[in-house]
Amino acid sequence: MSSTAPSGGPDERDGRAPIALDGPIGHRRRAQEIVAGCTVAEKASLTSGASFWHTVGLPDAGVESVMMTDGPHGIRKQSGDADALGLNDSVAAVCFPPAVAMASSFDPDLVELVGDAIGTECVAEGVGVILGPGINIKRSPLGGRNFEYLSEDPFLTGRIGAALVRGVQRHGIGTSVKHFAVNNQEHERLRVSADVDDRPLHEIYLRAFEHIVRTEQPWTVMAAYNKINGVYATQNAWLLTETLRDRWDFDGLVVSDWMAVDDRVAALAAGLDLEMPSSGDIGPGAVRDAVADGRVPAELLDESATRVVELALASAQAADPDASYDRDAHHRLARDVARRCAVLLRNDEVDAAGALLPLSPSTSVAVIGEFARTPRIQGGGSSRINPFRVDVALDEMAEIADADTIEFAPGFLIGATEPDPRLVDEAVAAARRADVAVVFVGLGDDDESEGFDRTDWALPAPQIDLVVRVLEANPRTVVVVSNGGVVDLAEVDTAPAILEAWLLGQAGGGAIADILYGLADPSGRLAETIPMRLEDSPAFLDFGDEHLHVRYGEGVFVGYRWYDARRLTVRYPFGHGLSYTTFEFADLRVDTTDDGVRVEMTVRNTGDRPGRAVAQVYIGHVSSAVARAPRELAGIGIADLEPAESRRIAVDVPRSELAYWDRSVDDWVVEGGDHRVEVGASSRDIRLTTTVRIAGDARDQPLNPSSTLGEILDHPTAGPRLRARIAATMGVDDLDPTMLMMVSSFPLGRVAPMLGLDADSVLAELA
Repeated sequence: MSSTAPSGGPDERDGRAPIALDGPIGHRRRAQEIVAGCTVAEKASLTSGASFWHTVGLPDAGVESVMMTDGPHGIRKQSGDADALGLNDSVAAVCFPPAVAMASSFDPDLVELVGDAIGTECVAEGVGVILGPGINIKRSPLGGRNFEYLSEDPFLTGRIGAALVRGVQRHGIGTSVKHFAVNNQEHERLRVSADVDDRPLHEIYLRAFEHIVRTEQPWTVMAAYNKINGVYATQNAWLLTETLRDRWDFDGLVVSDWMAVDDRVAALAAGLDLEMPSSGDIGPGAVRDAVADGRVPAELLDESATRVVELALASAQAADPDASYDRDAHHRLARDVARRCAVLLRNDEVDAAGALLPLSPSTSVAVIGEFARTPRIQGGGSSRINPFRVDVALDEMAEIADADTIEFAPGFLIGATEPDPRLVDEAVAAARRADVAVVFVGLGDDDESEGFDRTDWALPAPQIDLVVRVLEANPRTVVVVSNGGVVDLAEVDTAPAILEAWLLGQAGGGAIADILYGLADPSGRLAETIPMRLEDSPAFLDFGDEHLHVRYGEGVFVGYRWYDARRLTVRYPFGHGLSYTTFEFADLRVDTTDDGVRVEMTVRNTGDRPGRAVAQVYIGHVSSAVARAPRELAGIGIADLEPAESRRIAVDVPRSELAYWDRSVDDWVVEGGDHRVEVGASSRDIRLTTTVRIAGDARDQPLNPSSTLGEILDHPTAGPRLRARIAATMGVDDLDPTMLMMVSSFPLGRVAPMLGLDADSVLAELA
């Protein structure tokens, strides 16, 4: 991937290069020695928190307590030891754009800079582990925590999440990738069972976790509140041990979400190393008793205690009581990042002058909507950062515009359910007087927070009515939307220009002003689809729960996979986002390698302004034997181009991205045959297409009497032998194709007796 990073790299921000420190695994031998000298009581104490935010230390053994704190888009270090809901004040920090916005950058290099900045802040604040990133998949627009998660797509989620982990951990600070796993709703989140089939579980909900674990080895992984197929995540041995450790080779520590442990002994046996927060002596006492009576092997406790000590030793390396960071430089970085996260959904030509945006500083503008003056920068709950400053869009626009060109009218009260006629009339009058109206709408703090899901996706009725009235008064209207999850734009989609601003963090107001006035090119791309109707969304009939079970009936068809497979019209597709310039894609070349596929194309800026092209590579099997989406994101190429500039972009697609989860072999399998390779500006704006033949993986699937005739006949060696054997038994030269189609689904064990054969004997002959 090629990109141009914004100003404010680590050397520029802090005057020093990132620290190169060992992760927890580098301290294993010393940790084992320490644990070997501990009593069972001391070992058990290590597996539970010492307080709400701290692990247990063993000062006599040189093991310091580790402070964990909420993230993931900044530090929420509470000033007192209180609960995860933020009842106590937290220290002032930098609030970077939340996940909902960062993923829309489509730029892992950019997000790595954010991780790098957060890492330096953690060192300065004495934080050992920051709890994030949140990489659960956005299954429904109603998900209450969607603002804290990245995308509906596992590829994008995995790459953005890995970049954040990489940036933070470079400084000897741990991350906690969460919430493992299938935590896609807030309703009954501590008790609900997410009931998911094998394929969507691996292909959609675990895939980003797998990528981050395999490529970055996060210091910790956080087990979720919910159950998965009936078993709590915190005590799910299949999830925590068989999959995370045995299959993915995870070496770090598994920590519970706060108060997620239902049975401490069962959780320890399943692979949960650390229970947070402190449960007093309840958890450690249960562990001591379980070891004493043999329900838990002593070696298992040793392993978990060792991982806690490893974490503490690794964290101690980065401790620097004299460390500090440049808040203003980090604020500038936050503004640079926010510029690249906002998505320009539409920008129609309204007259001979062309598109409505960008604005000229000399244009008279009616700035309407309380959000322009009272910005919403993040969601509610445990990720809520206490920003040390907040840019206000209204003020930032006034800084850019010529004197006396800005007039403000609040238009509505945030949280109001009924319009205020006086405020509406003032706003409409201001819109009539101005060349352009810019209306700021969105959802309030009470609409989106951890702890509850949204009941609908509509913008507040007073805000919709206001937009309609303003458009009637001045058709040259821009709508700026602030929200943590997609909203219904049906009533405002007649505006000629719409900027999806998401939640942009503390510098978002400045970033919005920069984009509106063309000081920055809008380059954000939608990390989630905006459908026409909520009823069209994949999980519409299966969101929430029935008697504490939620059925993931949409299978692998999540997000754009669903809409594309069903050819549903959407309002704005996944990957969509406009620029103030235009781009041409040409000269597609695709080469296969042992490692995957290399996709090359030439991108040219065909407009008269600098801009950022985001080339999206999608791949789909032409005629798969299993149900698969027409296309899946498999690569991203970014180029910042001057007018008329061209650049050759190469995107390497790993072979693993071509695979699907084959339930019959319980593993990833690349299906051979023709694969369609597409390059586009969104999942619905495909510019280049070609087909490439990919060699499939050999499937070592054992044959048995339950194998169907079709499965055996498809086998490269057993198939021809069985065909000849049956033909000889029937006294014919070859088998009738129609008859074969009819009986291909019959198991060999049922057909063999009809032919006077023994299934086991036939299989022995075919081997």
